[in-house]
Amino acid sequence: MKELVLPADLTERLESLYVEMEKQYNNVARALGFGCEGCSDNCCDSYFLHHTHAEWAYLRQGFLLLDQEQQETVLARSKEYLEQSQKILAKGERPQIMCPLNENGLCILYKHRLLVCRTHGVPARMRRPDGQTLEFPGCFRCQEIVAEREKSGLKTPRVDRTKHLTELVNIESELLEFKRHLYPRVKLCIAEMIVKEFPTIPTPHCER
Repeated sequence: MKELVLPADLTERLESLYVEMEKQYNNVARALGFGCEGCSDNCCDSYFLHHTHAEWAYLRQGFLLLDQEQQETVLARSKEYLEQSQKILAKGERPQIMCPLNENGLCILYKHRLLVCRTHGVPARMRRPDGQTLEFPGCFRCQEIVAEREKSGLKTPRVDRTKHLTELVNIESELLEFKRHLYPRVKLCIAEMIVKEFPTIPTPHCER
């Protein structure tokens, strides 16, 4: 198997994408008067799945910046997370367990958090390649704000994720040397990414 390491140019593009996403997120949050401070919930216990080798490799970059003791602690928490979540999933239920990267209510790899972690909260939409538009209502707290606004006839601003996701797909394609269709798709939670370490793909015959 071949380990995938995100090169400097793709790392820079991914970070630029995150900056643009955060700008749009913050614009919508301000328009809605939405914020996380004082919320009774914590979205870090949501069971999010992530779908690109590129973001997995980026998360791994952040993990390797932790000191040895922190890495061992996070790895142990990740293994425990997987044991618990697998039992819950086996019952046909969705896990609600705190992310192994969360310490004292904060993400210790905040700079390296992934797309879903960055976009959860405010309403969003996405246009698929087939032309269909998908709508995302946001977290429960934001949905309450939107419901009150709509009673007054106010329109709901949304983040358009189409451009963001298109760029992420482009980064993923370049990382996989434009052979993305040849490899299994990623569908992992953060704990799985940490336990599995680097993303890997089958080694091409020409490199064996």
